[in-house]
Amino acid sequence: MGGVLEGVRVLDFGRYIAGPYCATLLAEFGAEVIRVEKRDGSEDRFVAPVGEGGEGALFLQVNRNKKCITLDPMKPEGQEVMRRLIATADVVVANLPPQTLRAMKLDYDSLKVIKPDIILTTATAFGGPGPWSDRVGFDGVGQVMSGSVYMTGTGDPPYRAAVNWVDFGTALHCAFGTLAALIERGKSGRGQIVEGALLATALSFTNATLIEQAVINVNRVPTGNLGQTAAPADIYRTRDGWVLCQVTGHPLFKRWARLMGEEEQWLNDPRFADDISRGNNGPIISERMARWCAERTTQEAVDTLGSAMIPTGPVLSPQQALDHPHIRAAGFMQDIDYPGLPKPAPVTRAAVRLSETPGEIASRPPMLGEHTDLVLGELGYDATAIAALRQSGVI
Repeated sequence: MGGVLEGVRVLDFGRYIAGPYCATLLAEFGAEVIRVEKRDGSEDRFVAPVGEGGEGALFLQVNRNKKCITLDPMKPEGQEVMRRLIATADVVVANLPPQTLRAMKLDYDSLKVIKPDIILTTATAFGGPGPWSDRVGFDGVGQVMSGSVYMTGTGDPPYRAAVNWVDFGTALHCAFGTLAALIERGKSGRGQIVEGALLATALSFTNATLIEQAVINVNRVPTGNLGQTAAPADIYRTRDGWVLCQVTGHPLFKRWARLMGEEEQWLNDPRFADDISRGNNGPIISERMARWCAERTTQEAVDTLGSAMIPTGPVLSPQQALDHPHIRAAGFMQDIDYPGLPKPAPVTRAAVRLSETPGEIASRPPMLGEHTDLVLGELGYDATAIAALRQSGVI
């Protein structure tokens, strides 16, 4: 496929998002990624099914550009297949609990016996050391334990985000760490462990809020969509929908006041002298902005605000996001055919572009076990041996 990571082989034992999406990002920039699944398909293959075979939307998103083999690594013959695979690999990605890694012999000590310079990229729910290190968890655990959910909505009940930002953030951190480990290996010849954690990601994303609390004990409470450290910052109703407007920094606030035609009123009042003062008096500013938006359509509001260089965007449904002219023109997504889908799936490309060595979606996500025979053949198994492994339930 080519790319900056051409020649790097990655074994993807990941599940759901943090591991698989990390491996996907490596694949998009040229790494050869082999996804290793259970014989009847790993559970993350079937989340939010959209096709005849039950493959889900999440699987289609985070598994393009990969090969797929099926394998039972708990059988002796499966362990031998794993040993041969690992000997050819540069990176093993496995967002599995430490006890599961040890049981599968995917822990770092076991891997480096086979390949001394191997890089193991792993992610857990809680990280370590600590009393919860061996516990399991999903994205929502990071959200609720970082302060994010507490500050979302109006507080009763608290709301978690519908998007799995903790999982995807962990995948990004793990991909970054893997690249750093590959660079270090190129210098020293040493492999190492790259460790991510859902809770660590969530805390890193909410860190400014935690710093503010630790230093000045502000004890903030949730205020819905109303911003707390600047204004206007809220989601406002228009004549036919909703728009978000976020004004942070005095130059932006001056532009907003000029747009309102009320510079004297807003710029000379000490209640609005700086961001934190405007945040403390946000309801006053938001009330004015709400009246301005209510007089306009969503398109009129975002066009006027955008022309004034004030950050804004319409609140879009999923279908409206698919249809938005900028999203379509920017080429953020690529239509991918997959067997059994009634229509192509719009899969997002990696959200970073390299001018000289761009990534690419070169192949659709793999069908279950699609490349088992090919990969095992490369490892030295002939057709008879592969048939025997299949007969005994190893692949």
